[in-house]
Amino acid sequence: MADKNNSFGGFWTERKIDIFIKYLKAYLQIMNKTKFNLVYFDGFAGSGYIERKGKPLIEGVALKVLSLTEPKEFDIYYLVELDKGKSKILKDLLNKKFPEKESKTFVIPVDCNAKLVDLSNFLKRNKYYRAIVFIDPKGMQLKWESIKVFKDLGVDLWILLPIGIGVNRLLSIDGSKISNSLMQKLSDFLDLSKDEIMEYFYKKESELTLFGENTILKKKEDAIDITVELIRSKLNEIFKLVSVPFPMKTSKNSLLYHFIFASNNPAGVKIANEIIGKELRDSL
Repeated sequence: MADKNNSFGGFWTERKIDIFIKYLKAYLQIMNKTKFNLVYFDGFAGSGYIERKGKPLIEGVALKVLSLTEPKEFDIYYLVELDKGKSKILKDLLNKKFPEKESKTFVIPVDCNAKLVDLSNFLKRNKYYRAIVFIDPKGMQLKWESIKVFKDLGVDLWILLPIGIGVNRLLSIDGSKISNSLMQKLSDFLDLSKDEIMEYFYKKESELTLFGENTILKKKEDAIDITVELIRSKLNEIFKLVSVPFPMKTSKNSLLYHFIFASNNPAGVKIANEIIGKELRDSL
């Protein structure tokens, strides 16, 4: 069953899923040679299927991940979806399609940020567990504090960053016109104070008015590039290695998201870069 509120994305949505599943298959091959127990954590799991205008439904990530059985399955599937309606649809769907995995599949209708902290605490207590964390917000619901908890833990993180559709839109051309509520969203997401946001993304310019010279805060033209590098550097404070980002655009070439991977595992980042590199070459 599809939920119209779960309508999301165009052709790039399928590419994002394809990148992630390719990585996951390689990850499971590697982890099959270890004794670690594996957790799959999805922070914005949706209702199971993704609806696209005028096109057939496609399986969301949760369905694809639970379908993977070789060479190894996950020991825990932890799927977070704040919307209770979507959460129920997803839980019923997964129990019906994968009844043999019901005892190790958890669909939880809570805030992802809280459960990311809970996951980090679980991993600190259970040294023989490793986790794949997939964060695919539709907006800027993620708080950076919730990612910082994974420092020095056995986590591979894939995160979709709403830089074009989120951060860049909230950064108004005139910095003085950002409301307090939007500034708080930016601050939570970027882990920056208001003064730091102004310093990173704005420059002072003078303009002549009827009453003399006036100083304005004008957004820098390369605000998107600044955001990408800022987030990569912040990820590098948590994880040893960060992949090249995969930019996701509309058919009209408008930038929406960047899909990026972070890990403490060199082999994982090598695989991620190879997959993203091929996708980038195919985009040319």
